[in-house]
Amino acid sequence: MKKISKWTVGVLLLAFVLSLLPVLSFAAEKPKEPQFRVGDTAYVDVAAASLWTEKGMSKTREVDIPALTNPVDLWKWTRSMTLAQKLQLTSADMLETQALYGARVVIMEERGDWIKVAAEGQPTPKSTLGYPGWVPKVQLTDNHRLDEFSDRPFAIVTSPTAWLYDGNAMNHKFMEVSYNTRLPVQKEMGDKVMLITPNSGNKWVSKADVAIYQSESDIPAPTGADLVNTAKKFLGLPYLWAGTSGFGFDCSGFTHTVFKSHGITIPRDSGPQSKAGTPVSKEELQPGDLLFFAYNNGKGSVHHVSMYIGDGKMIHSPNASRTVEIVSIDEPAYAVEFAGARRYLP
Repeated sequence: MKKISKWTVGVLLLAFVLSLLPVLSFAAEKPKEPQFRVGDTAYVDVAAASLWTEKGMSKTREVDIPALTNPVDLWKWTRSMTLAQKLQLTSADMLETQALYGARVVIMEERGDWIKVAAEGQPTPKSTLGYPGWVPKVQLTDNHRLDEFSDRPFAIVTSPTAWLYDGNAMNHKFMEVSYNTRLPVQKEMGDKVMLITPNSGNKWVSKADVAIYQSESDIPAPTGADLVNTAKKFLGLPYLWAGTSGFGFDCSGFTHTVFKSHGITIPRDSGPQSKAGTPVSKEELQPGDLLFFAYNNGKGSVHHVSMYIGDGKMIHSPNASRTVEIVSIDEPAYAVEFAGARRYLP
């Protein structure tokens, strides 16, 4: 047998090591699995994460897949559902609420590929931490880079939805985000703004799609007309149970988000909304006041909320078969269930 020289062995070993470099490089670049611990905070890493009930997370359907991934495709989800499938989200008690891109959540529990979180900034009697619900783990990030920029100016998306882009040429779309999405500002450049994202570096947005503030307290106090004009941006948007985004609202997600975008935090759900604020009689209604409707001819539990816009009319996101619309407050179906009004403006 021919004897192999040490030099040949060395060359073969070097070639073997070099052949492994692509594999080693790939392994080095592979992102680490997020680590979530109860009590820690995390950030939403998709345009809008839908928070599911415990029952709902075990009953997700094939049609729900676009809302369970990262990235999500919320338009595909909402537009591919039949009316019966939309109604099932309500009747089967499947969804709780939504949390927008970059929103902070508190970790409550982990179960396989799902995390129970509390969405901060959505007051509810269900938890003092925020609105609770289950989200796919893949839709969260444990990257806390947003914490590092918490003292920077921030941008609020003011268009119903807006695109974030990978570069300042703004010719490569990264993600379509919702109205009221808030992200720190890295810099402004002409008609563009560079935003800091939770887990994907910096992205660009058109300045026309955002409002920039130095702090929460700098958001101007709205008038009733301001609230009404904001609400009207969403006329024709289909209803989505548990929705709090420009991709679809339920009735209280609509009113909560309109107020929230103007710097006013009100309860997330219609029942608690009907018990906060200042009571107002029907004769004293002003634009921006919230109207509530209850079962048992207005004497039972509150199940719906709308916003008064003046001239005896209201705007609301009514139900799964309809879109955001303006109707008379004297329509028989609503007049018989009227349960009072509340004002959240001074």
